Amino acid sequence: MAANSPSGGDDGSFDVPGGGSGGRSLAIHAATRLLGVGVVVLLWYVTRPLWHGFVYGVLYSPGLTVFGGGSVLAALVLWFLPPFDVDEDRTRPLGRVLREADSPVDVLLELQGSPGRKLRLFVTAVGVLAILSVLVSVPAGMFEQRTLAQQTMGEATEVEEFPQANPENPRVVPRQVADITTRGSVSYRQHRLGTSDIARTESGALAWSYAIQPDGFRNTLIEHQRGVLVTEMTRMDDRQIEVYEEEFTYGEGMLLHRSADWNLKKTDYVTEYDDDAVEFSHDGRPYMYYPKTGHEWHLTPFPHTTPTWDGGALLHPDGRIDHLTPEEARSEPILEGQRLYPTTLTRTEMRSLGYRNGIINQLPTVGAHRGQIEVARLPSGADNAQPFVIDLEGERMSYVTAMEPYGEDTRGLDEVWFVDAETGEYTFFGTDDETLTGPERAMGIARSADSRTNWGQNFVVAEPVPVTIDGELWWHIKVSPTDFTDVTRNVFVNADTGRTVEIRDDEAVRSFIAGTVADEDLEPIEDGDETVDAVYYVIITDENGDVVERIPVEPGQETAIVEPDDERARGNETVAGAG
Repeated sequence: MAANSPSGGDDGSFDVPGGGSGGRSLAIHAATRLLGVGVVVLLWYVTRPLWHGFVYGVLYSPGLTVFGGGSVLAALVLWFLPPFDVDEDRTRPLGRVLREADSPVDVLLELQGSPGRKLRLFVTAVGVLAILSVLVSVPAGMFEQRTLAQQTMGEATEVEEFPQANPENPRVVPRQVADITTRGSVSYRQHRLGTSDIARTESGALAWSYAIQPDGFRNTLIEHQRGVLVTEMTRMDDRQIEVYEEEFTYGEGMLLHRSADWNLKKTDYVTEYDDDAVEFSHDGRPYMYYPKTGHEWHLTPFPHTTPTWDGGALLHPDGRIDHLTPEEARSEPILEGQRLYPTTLTRTEMRSLGYRNGIINQLPTVGAHRGQIEVARLPSGADNAQPFVIDLEGERMSYVTAMEPYGEDTRGLDEVWFVDAETGEYTFFGTDDETLTGPERAMGIARSADSRTNWGQNFVVAEPVPVTIDGELWWHIKVSPTDFTDVTRNVFVNADTGRTVEIRDDEAVRSFIAGTVADEDLEPIEDGDETVDAVYYVIITDENGDVVERIPVEPGQETAIVEPDDERARGNETVAGAG
């Protein structure tokens, strides 16, 4: 039924006519509203990368599906509804409403015309949807973690011993050292180095890689990414910096439609690009690879979603983007040896393992916390984050996550998880009743092993990375000056015995990881006031982690660990050396 009130005049009234002699027909009303929606949809389509996060959340986040999707639906329904009947005597000019209102809420309450009533209904609907979204998101989040933990455990394989690390690719140079020294070695006026990430060079070595991206607002609007730069991370001395310069049509540090992010989302909208780009070279040309994460819905026992690997996007300098499935990414020659699986997905899957024994088991008050684990915490100053990226034998890059038992005061390791960075396959090592030393304790042992160093003021220990040597887990820690301009030595702490080894030579690091120690090309190590021609030091600690003795191991000398029989001496180690 058409409204009888006249249309609004020059007084600014919010009274909207719905019919009568001066009203419009419902067909015209629907046509004009449809035209308005079409304009909005067109603007959204042109600028759709800007709204990607909201749209993706509506599609795959239960809470945002209720709130965002419900709000859009309510707005459309109210937009297409014919104008409501209104009482002409109750309408007030907009100017008067604005003058007399004390707050925006008062303005909303005073609006008496059809738009005012629709707006009040919309605000009411949004409030109800906000409450519903909270009620939905809490259980949905718990079921997401539970389902993801079940999927991860179901696809993982438990191993009896740690996989061997690749001795040719140790992580010797921490990120912060690489960032400072690399930026100090290059000179760009209109460009800068972007965020560092880990990639494999064409020689097979691991390296820190950077996008050479425009610097400054004007340059981000006009200039292009200049290529990529890689600097080797596997040695302290004579590190090679390689620059692959080629202008990218779309790249990092370029704004709006010229950016890689914009064009990735424009060409494949229903996926997430949470990982930083992997910058690398192939046949002398620079490329960038972006891992992709998707989601899938589960309707029982409560509607929720879980993340999945959705392949990746290979960005060519000429602007071509290849969107690849996981199988296509693994078979792409350009991506051979590179990291393909998303690190953010790995991190999410590892955090979900606290739910593997059920939702109730991990609740703060009523949960028994049986078998509950959590990602091991790293101390401040570690200059690292899990999962750790290491190279295993056969140049198989792997993400490693150290897990500790649930509890505020627990720092030992309960399990160590490995995920193949190329295939996404999980394996894990369980310590059973034996608890291994975690990264925080290992860094403390590394500091206490050398009481002569002025820790915190001149030198720091940084970037604990797990390495596996002859079936044992060691923490590979680096010692750097506080300005992070160099790596002075590498410290290895055995996660089982606490044995500590200091090495100051690149080849000795490789030999140690390989299970052998090279004798040639070694620099003398100063031990107090005397110089000792040592390959490395064996640090003897007691059960409290205090240093008992520092034993230099000289070239040609072999070492063996003899476990003490006396239980009271447990924690001390006897080193027998043969010349």
